Amino acid sequence: MKKIIDGKRYDTDTATHIANYNNGLSGSDFWWVDEDLYRTPRGNWFVHGAGGAMTRWSVSVGQNSYSGGEGIIPLGSVEAREWCEEHGFVSVLETHFSDQLIDA
Repeated sequence: MKKIIDGKRYDTDTATHIANYNNGLSGSDFWWVDEDLYRTPRGNWFVHGAGGAMTRWSVSVGQNSYSGGEGIIPLGSVEAREWCEEHGFVSVLETHFSDQLIDA
């Protein structure tokens, strides 16, 4: 998928795939989510995702009606780190965000 947001091109074909999260639900479930974290050649982060009608990926299909959809959301480095933390990608955090991690 390719999308231009605020003058920046986000393209899943040319960016580096970093991680995938799928919540394990059926693709027909309203809460189904499948997301991929990417990094562009210029170092920008984004999530390409798809999901059911009750997720952030939903699209309006009429008055008070929603369907599943897909899209791209740009992320800053802190947001990308938080996405990895939320989904438990420890090795990705240590590889790509070591400068943002501190020992407890």
